Amino acid sequence: MQTSWWWVRHGPTHQKVFTGWRDVPADLSDLNRISRLRNFLPKKSIMVSSDLKRATATAQAIGAETAPLIIEPNLREFNFGIWDGMPSEEIEKRDPELCREFWENPGDVMAPEGESWNMLKSRVSTAVNKINVEYKGNNIIAVAHFGVILTQLHLAIGGDAYDILLRGLADSPSTKILEIGIYKGVGLRVLKELFPTATIYAIDIDPEAVGLAPDGVTAIRGNQ
Repeated sequence: MQTSWWWVRHGPTHQKVFTGWRDVPADLSDLNRISRLRNFLPKKSIMVSSDLKRATATAQAIGAETAPLIIEPNLREFNFGIWDGMPSEEIEKRDPELCREFWENPGDVMAPEGESWNMLKSRVSTAVNKINVEYKGNNIIAVAHFGVILTQLHLAIGGDAYDILLRGLADSPSTKILEIGIYKGVGLRVLKELFPTATIYAIDIDPEAVGLAPDGVTAIRGNQ
């Protein structure tokens, strides 16, 4: 039996600084978007979440109230250590060489008093493997964080971590992206620049918003 993972990033935090283990809330005020996401996800599923409140609140908003929510601390975001809560400009001034190495050579390079890419990938994979055993053959909806989700993309696609995270996906014609909510089309234009060969779909209930999708994006009106 196949186990399928549906990764969901928590709602926006509007943080302008590095945000890792700091327990900041998510903005879940966009009820229409939450409803569309809820309708898109499989109905019969196991819901798991990071233990940080921005993830657990998102999980509850998209449907965890209908089934027990499994809290998994190993699905936490990167531990940025001292960098957590600092703007990128301040980090670059404080640790210019380490900051560059951390992002350009993901692997064993650690954030000060934090963790490395490999440490993050190891703890997330430990959680995923445990859940795969306990809930084999189910749809797993996992509400987590950007770094957490990227580790699993890396494992699925393979290759060098830097290439996968910063270049590989953008160069892959097999990449398919679904954007729920078009608004003014700004996010779709950014996606087109980041993933020039990807197939991008977008859906919005507002017909005017659908008309704002850039060329090359398949946009449809609907509410999932």
